[in-house]
Amino acid sequence: MGTSFVPTRFTKNIANLLMSIFFQTSLLLILSNVFMTFAWYAHLKNMGDKPWYIAALVSWGIALFEYLLQVPANRIGYTGLNLAQLKLLQEIITLSVFVPFAVLYMQQPLKLDYLWAGVCLLGAVYFMFRSA
Repeated sequence: MGTSFVPTRFTKNIANLLMSIFFQTSLLLILSNVFMTFAWYAHLKNMGDKPWYIAALVSWGIALFEYLLQVPANRIGYTGLNLAQLKLLQEIITLSVFVPFAVLYMQQPLKLDYLWAGVCLLGAVYFMFRSA
């Protein structure tokens, strides 16, 4: 009876650690993607009358904050996820940040294709994490 308690406790500790890694990584990647999305696309709306190199410098400044979040996110994530899982998580977060940005900030129409892309990503998540 005592030996069955140790693996259960050990398993719970490992699960908690993995959830913590997943949560920390996800939160940092979400914040990173907000900066990245603004760095890549906001100049199209806000700086259309400026030369491209001014927009590039401003975007580069914004991207610095993206990297200050993305690098630690990937380092934390890589302690519990494999490289392919980490990349897939990044792609899901990118789409999850981009769609509201496109609709709310850039005033683009919401398309059903966004939903289908999300469904395809869910399928990718299943295949990437099913053997984990």
